Amino acid sequence: MKKRQVVVKRDGSRRSSSTSSSMVRTVRYCECQKNHAANLGGYAVDGCREFMASGEEGTTEALTCAACGCHRNFHRREVETEVVCEYSPPNSYGELCTQ
Repeated sequence: MKKRQVVVKRDGSRRSSSTSSSMVRTVRYCECQKNHAANLGGYAVDGCREFMASGEEGTTEALTCAACGCHRNFHRREVETEVVCEYSPPNSYGELCTQ
């Protein structure tokens, strides 16, 4: 399983530069991991490769997979986090060059 971690550190000093960042999280539900043979003491999955909601967002049907009929919690959850930073350099460099 791939794991990715993004750490954003802020400098404690106050400069005239401006930095803004935003975090975007995308959640995707992948293959079904429900063990259909658990009551028999075995292990068998149904082969469903990706969660597809049975109904519209906000309804109870949205939590049931249209392909395998399992609840969304049985599907492997994959979270992708993207941090976008915007930075504008301090004005002090420009002021030093003009002196």
